[in-house]
Amino acid sequence: MQWFEVLDGLLGKHWRNVGLAFNCTFLLFGSVIQLIACASNIYYINDNLDKRTWTYIFGACCATTVFIPSFHNYRIWSFLGLLMTTYTAWYLTIASLLHGQVEGVQHTGPTKLVLYFTGATNILYTFGGHAVTVEIMHAMWKPQRFKAIYLIATLYVMTLTLPSAAAVYWAFGDMLLNHSNAFSLLPRTTFRDMAFITFGFACTPLYFVWEKAIGMHECKSLCKRAAARLPVVIPIWFLAIIFPFFGPINSTVGSLLVSFTVYIIPALAHIFTFRSATARENAVDQPPKYFGRWVGTFTINAFIVVWVLIVGFGFGGWASMVNFIDQIDTFGLFTKCYQCPPPSVAVSPPSHGLNTTAAAPLHQPSNHTRRH
Repeated sequence: MQWFEVLDGLLGKHWRNVGLAFNCTFLLFGSVIQLIACASNIYYINDNLDKRTWTYIFGACCATTVFIPSFHNYRIWSFLGLLMTTYTAWYLTIASLLHGQVEGVQHTGPTKLVLYFTGATNILYTFGGHAVTVEIMHAMWKPQRFKAIYLIATLYVMTLTLPSAAAVYWAFGDMLLNHSNAFSLLPRTTFRDMAFITFGFACTPLYFVWEKAIGMHECKSLCKRAAARLPVVIPIWFLAIIFPFFGPINSTVGSLLVSFTVYIIPALAHIFTFRSATARENAVDQPPKYFGRWVGTFTINAFIVVWVLIVGFGFGGWASMVNFIDQIDTFGLFTKCYQCPPPSVAVSPPSHGLNTTAAAPLHQPSNHTRRH
């Protein structure tokens, strides 16, 4: 049972439908982000092919996830994803510290409101979305321990995100503004090449939600279920190719989707569920005294709703959309290689002949020039 199904039992189908819509959209774009990250990481392992070509290849490989038999196999896939995410985070931390600060490194921080609120929404996305994987895995085993597991998962995510972010920013500073993938700044080593991000933990739950929506979740034929899942994986593949902007998509998803999925809807649902005295008296879990009982709980929930709605969705959504549109204006749609370094050209030694002519000027790739 997932949280939007709990909303159905507590508050009715309209709450369920809203929660389901936000949850599915979040999982969809979460899968897009994972696919972009995979293609980007592979590019920095083998740059003989551009990022768009790697997205084609990796998208085709990821399409095989439609043959995952049941939701129970999601736990195995998610566990592998968590292992690789943990490895990636600690690799970034250790590699950045060993690399040291680059010459002339600058740490100016956000100099514009757009940069400040873009960073704020990335924080919402990181702490709000990444713990969901652990929570779903454990909920299929012992759902009654949801609160403790989600708290532990959130703390675990902090051990992955805070050290790696601090170490990479310490080493490279403002260079990260133009390098959405920190791997591009680190030297190529075997340890770096091992750092992958898996695709299936975001798209797999979406398959089963889609199957429930179209009435295919009880079908015994794996081939029929795989065919029914194609309308899910194909848009993910297409969106990853048309919008390969890894960082801007992260902040956009954080502001427009995670703000509601993780923060606003659950907090509002708690307020509306226990708004009557009878519901509060019959509550299985009473709020602890150090939270101020029900008054303190309602105050905290109201603060979360207002703060995230204004800062996360409002200002954060504005900053994310400005940044996203700027990336489209700069690089264009279907860009071949987002934020790739310009190709190095071997310069031949000058000829000693009398009739020497200058070589024609090289044309830079279109994705490194601003379109007007």
